[in-house]
Amino acid sequence: MQKIAFHLNCLARAGAERVVTNLAAQFVQEGYEVVIATEWKDKVEYEQDPRVRRVIVGPEGEEEKKGRIAKIFLRYFKLRRFVKRERPDVLIAFGHKANYRALIATLLMKQKVVVCVRTDPTGHYDGKTDQILIPLLFPRAAGFVFQTTGQRDFFPPFVRKNSTIILNPVNPKYFGLPKPQKREKEVVHSGRLVDFKNHPLLIRAFARVHEKHPDYVLKLYGADSGDGTLQIIETLIDQLHAKDWVKLMGGSDELEKLLPSAAVYAFSSDWEGLPNGVLEAMAMGIPTVATDCPCGGPATVIRNGENGLLVPIMNEEALADAICRLIEDPDFAGRLGDNARKIEELTNPEAVFVRWKEYLESL
Repeated sequence: MQKIAFHLNCLARAGAERVVTNLAAQFVQEGYEVVIATEWKDKVEYEQDPRVRRVIVGPEGEEEKKGRIAKIFLRYFKLRRFVKRERPDVLIAFGHKANYRALIATLLMKQKVVVCVRTDPTGHYDGKTDQILIPLLFPRAAGFVFQTTGQRDFFPPFVRKNSTIILNPVNPKYFGLPKPQKREKEVVHSGRLVDFKNHPLLIRAFARVHEKHPDYVLKLYGADSGDGTLQIIETLIDQLHAKDWVKLMGGSDELEKLLPSAAVYAFSSDWEGLPNGVLEAMAMGIPTVATDCPCGGPATVIRNGENGLLVPIMNEEALADAICRLIEDPDFAGRLGDNARKIEELTNPEAVFVRWKEYLESL
């Protein structure tokens, strides 16, 4: 295996896009030729290793004026043409639509396609269309990569049999950071402002925390996804008169400088794949509390009471109580943070790269 192609929608600053960016850099560093084929180029994206080539396989320019059906066929045609031209040893698709596009675009070709599921399959792979496409297309895949057993076990036996579970790689800049001499009176969260991350729950939970600890502030780091979540958050902050103690910090590429001294990292999603924000917080040694959301992402890496805390989803009181526990028992919080740093053993890029390389070579 010498040439790898990744296919996904874009490289916007989100979880799957970050994983592809890190993996591509790691593979190209090891001497592989790497190409990333995306549907479009987003306004704000992760910076790519200059040795990784980028190709747009979605509608561009005048093509955007075509009708919906015409653009669907155009996407398949352009991706198929890309595969024929590049002839990668393996095409790795990331994401719901990208998985189907890759399998359809390579019909009647000998191209090996690896399907990667990056989210909770319940609600995303159980619609009427999925019930048709999964048994029709998934048998064509050379392999399947999941992040959690919950993702894997959702699918039929033929998928599970030909699959592997690989954690997300964490950028090395989050490892080995010095332990802060004193933690700031801050609770932090990082991640896109998007509906399923349930920032309103976190804000309401922190309002309870703030009643007991009025000197603490909540800082939310993350770019606006454009789905209306930012406006909901701003309205809630106004309703709670919380502008002085809930801060919208925007997106940042320097979280390793901004977060490590925080007292608590709080994660409130209703569902996720394997959240990078949690992995990075643990790598930095920040005492972490996370919702035990489907399909088991946080529970995959957090041993409750040992290297972090897990609370039920959509439970404002439980989340508030866990945050208060970490604030009020700094020795306990410190032990959790110290143990959380050990996640480096599983998520350092070299370890993850070896897992990916071994699995792809086995195909």
